[in-house]
Formats: sequence, C-alpha cells, structure tokens
Amino acid sequence: MKEQDERDTVDERLFLRSVARAFQVLEVFGSQPYPLSLREIAQAAGIDKSAAQRISQTLLSLGYLEKAPNDAGLLPGKRLLDRSFDYLRTNPVIERATPILLSLRETAKERVDFSLFDRATIIYALRLQSKRETFFATLAGRRIPTFSSSGGRACLSYLDETIARHIIDSSERRPQTPKTITDPEIIMGKVREAARDGYACALEESLIGEIVIAAAVTRGGIPLGAVHIAGSLSEWEEQEFRRRFAPLAIEAARALSD
Repeated sequence: MKEQDERDTVDERLFLRSVARAFQVLEVFGSQPYPLSLREIAQAAGIDKSAAQRISQTLLSLGYLEKAPNDAGLLPGKRLLDRSFDYLRTNPVIERATPILLSLRETAKERVDFSLFDRATIIYALRLQSKRETFFATLAGRRIPTFSSSGGRACLSYLDETIARHIIDSSERRPQTPKTITDPEIIMGKVREAARDGYACALEESLIGEIVIAAAVTRGGIPLGAVHIAGSLSEWEEQEFRRRFAPLAIEAARALSD
C-alpha cells in the first residue's frame, strides 16, 4: 500500500522520461518472453525505432540485455538477476519467511510459496517445489492478478471493503483459465469468505488442475503478502485439501505477521 502511494505521488518535475523509456524496453519481455527485434521492441514499448536502438544498445553494454543465439533478437540479460538478488536480500520479510516456508514444505509435502501484495497484482518472492510442476508457474518473480489468486483475495480481506472493491473494479479481470472468476460480486464474496475463514482458496483460476490455499501476512493489520500451499486436484478433493492445509497456511502467516 505504502509503495503504491509513493509511486502515485512522485513529483512530475523530478520524473526522468528517458529513464522511464529504458524500463519500458525491459518490461516488454514480461508479455513477450522470446527474442525480440528492435522493431518489435519499439512497437511494444510505444517508442520509435531510433529510441529503441539507442536504449537497447545502452542496456546491451550494461548487461541488462543480451543478444539471442544466431542474432535472433534481444533477450533480458543476466544482470537483471543481480537486481532481483538485491531486492530479495534486503527485504526483511522475505528473510524471515524463508525458514518458515522450508519447515512448511517439509510438513505439507506440497508446493509452498510466499507472495508480496502489490494492489492489483501479487508477485511471488519465494517458491519451494515439492514435485515436478509447470516450469514458469514455479519461478520467483511471477506476477499474477490479485482478483483471481488466493493470496490476493486473502490480502484484500484485510482492506476496507471500499478499497478492496476499487482494486477489483479497476483490474482488467482477464481470465487466465476457463475457470477464472471475473464477476466482481462473486470475487467480493470470495474476499468476504477469506475474512471470515482466515484464508482464501482458488480452484484452477491460474492453472488448470491446481488448488491453492493462502493466508495473508500482515503488519499492523495492513497486508504485506501471503503464504500459499498449492496442490493438484488429481490428488486432492477440495474439502480435504482445505481441512488439511488451511490451518498450516494460517499458522505460517501468523508467524510472519506483526
């Protein structure tokens, strides 16, 4: 919440558009995870080809972009991982969460995750696999919509209902799977359930065949993120999964909350 407020109140006189354009170039790979040409980068970033070329060459020289094999285009560079490392090691909540999640995975024998709340989205900061799973779905740094995720709904349940409804209404609410709930009234009903039960549950809304339970981590009543436990519907019935893992997620989240 505080981070979003700070972004919204930046003094426009101090805003460097050249820096913003450089980040726009890097961000195009978020929706297009394959080598891109300068023309494709320019089109996706909303800048002209000349600007795309200058920015890309700068990022190449700094290691934040790399050339794909056989000159097939440009890709994100390894230096970006350094900045991810910087963030992870300087976030005290992630440091505290790591041993708790390791213990939780040992107990649950299922995938456990820790996500950070970023209003319209959540972003996975820690992901501990227990089995072979979909590659991209288990990577730290993956960002998914708040409205359709168990962790997002758990976090929304700690907000004033007017604020929670505004976040839902202002989200694009594009379905990620055929099972994704997009109706604002039904989503708010799920948020109220999370407030009542202390956890949220999502069925196949981000990945087909997946059930995920999550409980919010808070500081002073403000949601910071969530602890998730994910399983396969080929192995678990919904009610049994809830009964078995909801208490574990709630306990872990409480251990991380102030």
